[in-house]
Amino acid sequence: MPVRLLLLALGTFAMGTDSMVVAGILGPISADLGVSVPAAGQLVTVFALGYALLAPVLATLTARWPRRRLLLTALAVFSAANALSALAPTYELLLATRVLAAAGAALYTPTANAVATTLVAPERRGRALATVLGGMTAATALGVPLGTWVGRSDWRMTMWLVTALGLAALTGLALLLRGLPAPVAAPALKARLAPLRRGRVLGAAATTLVFFLAFQSVYIYLATAVAGATGGDSGRLSVILATCGVMSVAGSWLGGRLVDRAGVRRVLLAGSAVAAAAFAALPWLGLSMPGALAYAAVLPLAGWAVSVALPHRLASVDPPNAPLLISLNSSALYLGTAAGGVAGSAAISVLGGRWFPFAAAALALAACALSAATTRDERTHSPAGPPARPRTREPARS
Repeated sequence: MPVRLLLLALGTFAMGTDSMVVAGILGPISADLGVSVPAAGQLVTVFALGYALLAPVLATLTARWPRRRLLLTALAVFSAANALSALAPTYELLLATRVLAAAGAALYTPTANAVATTLVAPERRGRALATVLGGMTAATALGVPLGTWVGRSDWRMTMWLVTALGLAALTGLALLLRGLPAPVAAPALKARLAPLRRGRVLGAAATTLVFFLAFQSVYIYLATAVAGATGGDSGRLSVILATCGVMSVAGSWLGGRLVDRAGVRRVLLAGSAVAAAAFAALPWLGLSMPGALAYAAVLPLAGWAVSVALPHRLASVDPPNAPLLISLNSSALYLGTAAGGVAGSAAISVLGGRWFPFAAAALALAACALSAATTRDERTHSPAGPPARPRTREPARS
């Protein structure tokens, strides 16, 4: 496998770890900066919201930049932002550094995906994309539990870990990434958003937003939801997060095959229903380690299977414009993540630390109902033949 692809994947691994690892160190951040756990959770919200809003804008503004310069600039901004996060003396300054980190990630991830397709022969582009996007999936399986363990006594060490990952990718790509083709013309921002005027696209994007709103409203505050099982021990929490990560990889793999065999509609409906049941059971499962581990096995398996079906559904609406439509799915995903931080905080305030997953269960059922209502004309749709299979797996890891 080309070393340059692995370096690109290292960059997406750093981005994925940074976007999710804060969920594992909310307690230490809260104690150090003198804010509540729900307030600390807003660090995830501002990162996700910054990514969602900045990605289409920055892509338009930098469309004419050489790709090598764009990748190195993005990694430099990302690494500097995480170093500033590690040094931030106040909560307000930490929030600002998370927005800056989001800007670096929003610049890097789409560009890395595009560059990956230029480094290999056309018949290997699917595998190249899978390698780079796999860095994001690997972050859930390895980066998040590792970052949680590193930051168990000092959350700032986690930020330094992410900084080191970003600098390693920056150094490797600066040395080895040469001779890239000039960028092609990119659509203007208005053109990027134009598909949202189509009913099927809007319905699919709305489903993505609501589902990830449900998913992230619990994941961001998972330490609170399973406090009965962990007793506040970061080692136990790392085990639960590691289980979530491994099952996320399994769910992504399973989702691709289920979409091929059963179709998008069935995966969306079944996966959302299973997720709703897991959320509803979490107040009891979270009281013991066996129960928390059972939740960590079931919920990511269903959730990541749905995450495969969501971009596949959008791509199938207009295959020639699949990259543009998938970028809209990514924006909806990050908007849902941002809203999840707010929704989870509100649910904790209203329902309490044990019972707040009930709100996520209701949202997952809403996503299921939205899927049922907006896929009525897609019941018989399923990818036809081999050409559709790479398109299924590429979005699966986005």
